[in-house]
Amino acid sequence: MGSEAPINVLLVSFPGQGHINPLLRLGKCLASRGLFVTFSTTEETGKDMQAANNITQKSVTAVGDGFLKFEFFEDGLAPDDPIKKNLNDHLTHLEVVGKKFVSQMIKKHAEANNPISCIINNPFFPWVSDVAAEHGIPSVLLWVQSCAVFTAYYHYFHKLVPFPSHSEPFIDVQLPSIVLKYNEIPDFLHPSSPFPFLGTVILEQFKNLSKPFCILVDSFDELEKDYIDYLSKYFLIRSVGPLFKNPKAPLTNTIRGDFYKSDDCIEWLNSKPPSSVVYISFGSIAYLPQEQVVEIAFGLVNSKVSFLWVLKPPPKEWNVQPHVLPNGFLEETSDKGKVVQWSPQEQVLAHPSVTCFLTHCGWNSSMETLTLGVPVLTFPAWGDQVTNAKYLVDVLGVGIRLGYSQAENKSVTRDEVKKCLLEATVGSKAEDLKKNALRWKKAAEAAVVIGGSSDRNLDALVEDIKKRGNLKI
Repeated sequence: MGSEAPINVLLVSFPGQGHINPLLRLGKCLASRGLFVTFSTTEETGKDMQAANNITQKSVTAVGDGFLKFEFFEDGLAPDDPIKKNLNDHLTHLEVVGKKFVSQMIKKHAEANNPISCIINNPFFPWVSDVAAEHGIPSVLLWVQSCAVFTAYYHYFHKLVPFPSHSEPFIDVQLPSIVLKYNEIPDFLHPSSPFPFLGTVILEQFKNLSKPFCILVDSFDELEKDYIDYLSKYFLIRSVGPLFKNPKAPLTNTIRGDFYKSDDCIEWLNSKPPSSVVYISFGSIAYLPQEQVVEIAFGLVNSKVSFLWVLKPPPKEWNVQPHVLPNGFLEETSDKGKVVQWSPQEQVLAHPSVTCFLTHCGWNSSMETLTLGVPVLTFPAWGDQVTNAKYLVDVLGVGIRLGYSQAENKSVTRDEVKKCLLEATVGSKAEDLKKNALRWKKAAEAAVVIGGSSDRNLDALVEDIKKRGNLKI
């Protein structure tokens, strides 16, 4: 790298698993291109990350041509502080302590004569771009959902088309190149959403879109060309995904942002025949009703498929009982199935014995499964997951609809579970899904190789950071 000091970039993440993963992956991609990246989120979340992965606060790790460092900030809250039960209050509190931390980091770096050239945040922390602007530092937003979902929020925010309302709850929404039914839009925007506040939080970022000079998406050009073209009329938008694939630093998989330690499932998968195991995971937040877990369990028994099921413990602050599997379930399925609390998901999906993925359709999981060529059974809980499910099934052709969003308050029966499991794993439908999934896998791999669209976009981002970062010094 010569004698010049590396360019400093600060990444500030909302402390949720689905936000930390893509931002940390972006950090590794930027570090591997020669930047010095500092990744920060709250101290408490940092403790979970350190306990589950081999990362250490404030130690510097070489990644490709650059470096990565973790620096967490104290939020001043006890682990059981009631403020954490209310996301609105929690976010307001994090904004106050976070603004202070980011300002201190900017000053500290300036005084040490290695100023921060760019600050990158994800959508639940829109105030980060305010702090950057106050200090004259360029900022970038990493949108952690799909471009299609970004387009839906953009249309809602600017009132470009009618959306469901209390007086008209069942209307369709006309977006560029697709019509979404009332129950296919990101459901935080629906008047009946159990979590309307989350829609408000995301829309806060849309009020602030003039501050970041660029919006990055964990997607790739071929996957969402229509939406990227549409949004490019209004913003500098760059697809840089799939971010978990980093050809410039392939060995960084040991630097992970998981909150739970993964159970060892790879050895078990090694013992299973190719394309025989259904992988089941509902992400880090979605928590299924107990009766739904029972129906899935009986669907698995009755379909006789092999399965690897991630059944995570409930978050501490939710005060809900851990799931209970039906009596005798583990004994009856001991030769066919394995139940774990957490798994190394990218490794599992890349394993040749996995045949399909029963998923909550979070965007990280959707990108991983598309990139690794694994068909899906969709089981969305809320928010963008219901829209992702629609795309996976109807647009991308890699899935079968199974579950309903939690807003619909409907359970899927064991018979439906059995029917869909069999349809997705054997026969002509399963073959079609696999063919489509492999086509997207090929396209995703082409995007990240050297000279691919996402690779070029990351290079262009680094050039922008260098140019803009130097202007203010």
